[in-house]
Order: sequence, then structure tokens, then C-alpha cells
Amino acid sequence: MTQRTDPVARIEGVTKSFGKTIALHQMNLQIASGEFVTFLGPSGCGKSTTLRILGGFETPDTGRIILNGQDVTALPPNRRKVNMVFQDYALFPHMTTRRNIAFGLELKGLSRRAIDARIDELAAFLQLADYLDRRPDQLSGGQRQRVALARALAPDPEMLLLDEPLGALDAKLRTQVQIELKNIQRRTNKAFFFVTHDQEEALTMSDRIVVMNQGRIEQDGTPEELYFRPASRFVAEFIGETNLLEATFRGIEGDAAVIDWLGNPLRCNPAGQGFAPGAAVTASVRPERIAVSADRPATENAVEARIVTSIFKGSRYLLELAVNGTRVSAYADSPVAADQGASVWLGWSRSSISLIGD
Repeated sequence: MTQRTDPVARIEGVTKSFGKTIALHQMNLQIASGEFVTFLGPSGCGKSTTLRILGGFETPDTGRIILNGQDVTALPPNRRKVNMVFQDYALFPHMTTRRNIAFGLELKGLSRRAIDARIDELAAFLQLADYLDRRPDQLSGGQRQRVALARALAPDPEMLLLDEPLGALDAKLRTQVQIELKNIQRRTNKAFFFVTHDQEEALTMSDRIVVMNQGRIEQDGTPEELYFRPASRFVAEFIGETNLLEATFRGIEGDAAVIDWLGNPLRCNPAGQGFAPGAAVTASVRPERIAVSADRPATENAVEARIVTSIFKGSRYLLELAVNGTRVSAYADSPVAADQGASVWLGWSRSSISLIGD
């Protein structure tokens, strides 16, 4: 993807090991001012280690951390213009909302008048004015999350680090707070560095997603790029649902790459990986991109299949289908021929299928 300018943070050649376990391998990354960047990956992939190194809670074995042009690799957290929001919020339980927000400002030595003005500003901004005299145990999960954000934003950091801050919320509240958090980020125009293992959360909130796997960056791009043009099998399988088609590369015909899948020629966007004719390749096509119909569709790619099962999912139907004995999943908005063994056609466009690497 195109690199954004004016990076607020640069991670340059960072490695980190814990004993014999290598947590990060030669990481290089830039985060732009006002950008919402999400680190996504399974447990142990290195995403939280990266966040802690940015915040000054861990020191890299090699490499540098540059914040606003300054090398802060050896600086402690209190000397970096970043703040952190933890999964459990880490609010002081004996302090009111007002005192929690004021804590960082008092450490900076601000006057009482300046502190009160900043608290009032953030309370109005985050809708906390009615809760300033309540302790954390008197607040809901969503309210505690906003207090944690207010405390982190109070000293006006250049970047906010968020370590799975929505993990403790129930599903309904989590969805609501995702939207709220993204709106707060846009209105403050702060760089947010967000860590999660939740794919839907990352797709919903991010300007950019960095997918991590075993201490390395697997792919870095917009949510749309990662979802529809995964660079590897890992990314294709980790983000959402997909069908992985094991095929043979036939070559480039006109402006399309052509593969052979179970005797069916399929046209894809040119992949650029330099496959030789006859090479084994893998293609990814998302279930919702496959149209299911009784008659042959007019799409570039059309394949005959038979229905194995049809499962009602509320807003749509999940169809499990077989193409020459190989299982494929697709979604339909209304019932198709639901009889087991019924013949149907599957169709999708060239832009819906992506050749991926190993």
C-alpha cells in the first residue's frame, strides 16, 4: 500500500526475545499522525510485545523506536508522548472519575485551574459529566472504558496504545463501543495503535491492519485489501471465512490470470507472483462473493455444483456445496433449491478471486 507521510512513530529493525522464544523478528513499521492502526493476530504472535515496546514497558534487543523524530528506545514510559489503555482499564478503584482523569495531569505539575478545565473538556467530549464523582465500581463497563480513555487523553499524547480494551465487554456493548471509539479517534485526530485478536473488530475500526504471525508482519494494508486480496494462506484463513481452491496456473490471457480448478478454467486478476504455467497455486474466494443460481450465470467464472446442506442463519442461508467432490461454502439471501443433492450453478467475478502465496 502507499506509505503515508508525517509518521508519528517508526519501528526500525526491532527484534525481541524472551529466553529462547523470539517474539519479534526484524520489525519495520511506520504509523502516521491521525491513523487508526490495528495489530491483529493470534495469541503469542508478537502484537502486545510491539505495543509494550512502543510504550516503553519493554526494551527491544535490537532496533530503534522513533517518536516524532526522536529516538526514544531507551526512554521510560513517562518520558514518551504516548499513553496506554489496558484491557482491564487499570483505573484506580479508590478514586473518582475526576481523580482518575486528573492523575496524569497532576504528575505533570499543572495548576488546579488547568486540571479542572481539562477534566471539564474531556467530560463533555466523552459524555462523563454526570459520572465525575463516581468510583469505577459505580460505573458500567462502557463508562469505565470512557474514563480510561479520558485519563489516557488528558495529557494530550501524540499516540494512544490500546491493548484489547474491549475484551471485557459483552457482545452488544462491544459493538456499540467499537463505533464510539472510532468516532473518538476521528474527532481527536490522534494516532491509535490498537491490539486485538478479533478479526471483525479490526475490520470495523481500522484505517489499516497489520496482521502478525509468529513475530513477523504477514500483511499490512487496508481492511479491504486484506479481506479481498490476502497475501498469504494465513491471512486468507485468519480474516473471515474463505474458500481456498487448490488449482493449477495456466497462464496470462489478455488482462487476466487463468487457473484450472477441478477441470474448470477460472479467470482472476493478474497476481504478479510470477507463477510458471503448470505451477500449483491456491486461490481465495469469499463465500459471500459467490452467487448461487439454478441457471448458468453470466459471470466470468461459472461452475456447476450440488447442494450438500443448507443452513438458515437468520439474515441469510449458508450453503455447503460440492464441486467434483470438493467442498465449497456460499451464502444466499433467500432459499435456493434446498434439497440435498440438488444441482446449482456458482458464479463470481474475476475481482472476487485472488491468487495467494504460501
